[in-house]
Amino acid sequence: MAVLQVLCSLIGWSGLYVAFCRVSPQRGPEWNCRMVTLSHGVVIVLLTAYVIFVDGPWPLTHAGTENTRLQIRALSVCLGYFLFDIGWCVRFGTEGRVMLAHHAASIAGILLALLTGASACETCAVIFGSELTNPLLQTRWFLRRTGLYDSLLGDAVDLLFIFLFATVRVGVGGAMFYHELTSPRTAAVMKLGGVVMYGLAWVFMADIARFGYKKSRVRYKQWREKHKEVNMEGKHLAAD
Repeated sequence: MAVLQVLCSLIGWSGLYVAFCRVSPQRGPEWNCRMVTLSHGVVIVLLTAYVIFVDGPWPLTHAGTENTRLQIRALSVCLGYFLFDIGWCVRFGTEGRVMLAHHAASIAGILLALLTGASACETCAVIFGSELTNPLLQTRWFLRRTGLYDSLLGDAVDLLFIFLFATVRVGVGGAMFYHELTSPRTAAVMKLGGVVMYGLAWVFMADIARFGYKKSRVRYKQWREKHKEVNMEGKHLAAD
């Protein structure tokens, strides 16, 4: 049943990409692929949020427990997307080694949870934390492509992205990582996968921190120059 669900998910995301390409052929392959990525981000965040906060069980206390039917469905939807996306990335060569490693680790982790029949609980939690910032990341890319990034909206998207990544993916993710490592029910291979995923999160966090530092310096420099211009105009008016 899980194999069928993954296959249907792969066909569904691939079909959505083809539909976007036919509707907006002038946008190019990457634009249409990112539309699929944005769609998946919204869908999987809502689905895993329901799995974690409503259907249960709670991942911080039930790591390593047997998979539920809804957890399997959520993982199948996500796995189908990652198979589509890593195939697209390899075909067009748009992503670097770190992102490809993240995709490969995600696929391996989901496959292990489905094959072993356990640990879908914490795997869904990891997916929720990882994908929560994805819509913001895609929005940022679309803003850049449409010339709207250098604006208050672009700054707000970046600020929210950095905040959510640091607090949810690194902060809350650290708590999830600890409970997974200390859980007697979680298999050793799943714990190893947790080490890889959390390590990759810190690699991304380091890149994001450097980006945030550089952008804040640029914005501060722009503010100082604008402040100087206002002061100079004020002096000229006073002199007149």
